[in-house]
Amino acid sequence: MACLSDDSCFSLSDMLSTHTLLSKEEEEEEEEESSNNTLDSKFMGLRLEKVFPVYAMGFSKPDPPPIVPLLNSDSASDDPIWDAVRQEAKLEAEKEPILSSFLYASILAHDCLEQALGFVIANRLQSPTLLATQLMDIFCKIMMDDQAIQHSIRLDVQAFKDRDPSCLSYCSALLYLKGYHSLQTYRVAHALWNQGRKVLALALQSRISEVFGVDIHPAAKIGEGILLDHGTGLVVGETAVIGNRVSLMQGVTLGGTGKEIGDRHPKVGQGALIGASATILGNIEIGEGAMIAAGSLVLKNVTPHSMVAGIPAKVIGYVDEQDPSLTMKHDANKEFFEHVAVSCMEGRSSGAFGTE
Repeated sequence: MACLSDDSCFSLSDMLSTHTLLSKEEEEEEEEESSNNTLDSKFMGLRLEKVFPVYAMGFSKPDPPPIVPLLNSDSASDDPIWDAVRQEAKLEAEKEPILSSFLYASILAHDCLEQALGFVIANRLQSPTLLATQLMDIFCKIMMDDQAIQHSIRLDVQAFKDRDPSCLSYCSALLYLKGYHSLQTYRVAHALWNQGRKVLALALQSRISEVFGVDIHPAAKIGEGILLDHGTGLVVGETAVIGNRVSLMQGVTLGGTGKEIGDRHPKVGQGALIGASATILGNIEIGEGAMIAAGSLVLKNVTPHSMVAGIPAKVIGYVDEQDPSLTMKHDANKEFFEHVAVSCMEGRSSGAFGTE
């Protein structure tokens, strides 16, 4: 039998060891290649964890309860508002890739409108001592358990979309309009107030005022389908009541007249339109469908569907619309003023005009 020389001979143990090492290296290469392929397929989703917290990514979230049926929907699972928000967010992400991560974390990572809204306003209102995660837990808990709020936040966003010409989409109202943000935060604070958690409700009121410049007492009662256009400078007192489908411009005050306690703030009927910087003081009634001109000071009751203006405010005419808040026509053209002037002259001659 031929035999290798001592210099070129390998022991059996050396050969087995070498073969084992080569096999392990090949297996490691295959595992690494498989892992790389998996990472590549998931890269778009995982990379966002470096920018946004895990809770924003949609992981470990409980299944949401059924959403309240909307309008004439036949199924409780139908939510056209949320569907529109998601579709708009996808289109915006395609148009502006730089916003894709922001849109994903704010909207597309969530299962419903309540979770997305909770994420957005929590991040707007967070502070060093009031963390976004804490606020989001509060907002989502309240909204997911309260069908009235679920209904209101949808009617409100529809109001912004329909009545504010600068509101480009449902998505833009949800993401950018502080009037909408302050209104929905008030709804959470109001629910907390009614639960007896008044300190937390007042803390939210304080943050709304600091961040958005809007001061709404959590005990105030506000209907649905509300538009807070711009919102800046809005003040709503503790016992104020605002009906459904009301539109309020910036700088509106619904306040008291002094240090009296008890029911001391205005009651605004449904469909009313309150112009910019209007001040309404005391426990008085603003009738349904009334229009308050910008800059007016209202100290007495306003009859339904009447238009008042001035300091102090007086009746200058009447509106044809059932709900002027929906048309948002709070301008006055030349023909209107001519009509008011003639009516005023006739009223003075008969002693029946301007006595309010």
